[in-house]
Amino acid sequence: MVGEEGAFVLGWDEVLTEEELSMTLKVLCMSEEEFKKYKEQDGWEDDSEEEENSTLSNEALSRLKTPCKKLLYDSVLLTLESYGSDLKAEQDLLNNKEAYEKLNRREQQALHVRYGQKRILHQLLELVH
Repeated sequence: MVGEEGAFVLGWDEVLTEEELSMTLKVLCMSEEEFKKYKEQDGWEDDSEEEENSTLSNEALSRLKTPCKKLLYDSVLLTLESYGSDLKAEQDLLNNKEAYEKLNRREQQALHVRYGQKRILHQLLELVH
């Protein structure tokens, strides 16, 4: 369901891998009985039109059912814990011109990428909290 890389792609305004995330949340938030019934009814095929018409915009994410929001929230926290530093540390380094200039070009680019990723993850935390 998640794809080859095992990750979901989030943008500022919506989930870019919305079909994968939507299906994953749907399945993970089902009870065992619901899952068995869904699987027996070939539910995988029945939802294709419904899934195509839904987008996981930031607004839609904020309206998810509580179990799905909690699952996303906890997943984001785990992802943020996997980084070596927090958002504030990245922001402080970006704002410290002297320290920033000591970084080589590759380190500066990596800092910008990490900072952007963390900002998107923090935005997601706010949406699903």
